[in-house]
Amino acid sequence: MAADLRSLADEDFCYLTTVGRVSGRPHVIEIWFAVGDESHILYMLAGGRDRSDWVKNLRRNPKVTVRIAGESFEGRARVVERDEEDALARRLLVEKYERSPGSLAGWRRTALPVAVDLAV
Repeated sequence: MAADLRSLADEDFCYLTTVGRVSGRPHVIEIWFAVGDESHILYMLAGGRDRSDWVKNLRRNPKVTVRIAGESFEGRARVVERDEEDALARRLLVEKYERSPGSLAGWRRTALPVAVDLAV
């Protein structure tokens, strides 16, 4: 799977499916992502932090599905807590998406980093 994921790393976005914490139904969002240095981890940043529905959902049930360019991966999502991994997630996402220097500085500073550990 790692090779497959690396080949999808340049895609513009992924679809993250969480389980609705109230409804129990699948909840799908389109979101920016970056592949971690360890190619079985995806990172995302929640601009709404803990107020984001998808973050509330994954805190209740961390089992998620990620779809990138038609390929699906199962995994477990978690809010990043270690400082080193937090910095990595922010750096990878800004490097991938920032088009002009500093344009994503606020997002980089305030968003909540989330990791998805993919099943290998």
